[in-house]
Amino acid sequence: MSDIQTIVDRVEIEALRGEFSDAVMMREYDRVASLFTPDGVWRMPHIPAELEGPEAIRAWGRRVPDFVDFLVQNSHPGLIRLDGDDASGRTYISELGRARDGRSGLNYAIYHDRYRRTGDGWKFTERVYEVRYEDFTPLSGSVPQPA
Repeated sequence: MSDIQTIVDRVEIEALRGEFSDAVMMREYDRVASLFTPDGVWRMPHIPAELEGPEAIRAWGRRVPDFVDFLVQNSHPGLIRLDGDDASGRTYISELGRARDGRSGLNYAIYHDRYRRTGDGWKFTERVYEVRYEDFTPLSGSVPQPA
């Protein structure tokens, strides 16, 4: 990594991945959609959901409050492979959440990513969510209420 552009690209891709987790946790799906290319796809086979393009991501986001009480997503840096204006990588994820119907769970997963350099910086062209472990033990805690 002696090339400055390589370092810059890696930092920008890592910032993109962090921005995604923040936007999902804050339920800012317009922002999530802005992180994808116009032809970008977000695949979550375990749900199942396949969201093609920013408008499908926004539409999904509008429905999330109907079925998700809360979600905490932590992302951990993974592999990044650069190839000019394209790149691929993996992000390691741990999530804790509860659905509106009372189901709750913890999972550990991997996002398999493809990225593209655009005029607006690096964007996702594809995110595929692979769950590696799930635990559906009911959560005993609660969401704190404002004082």
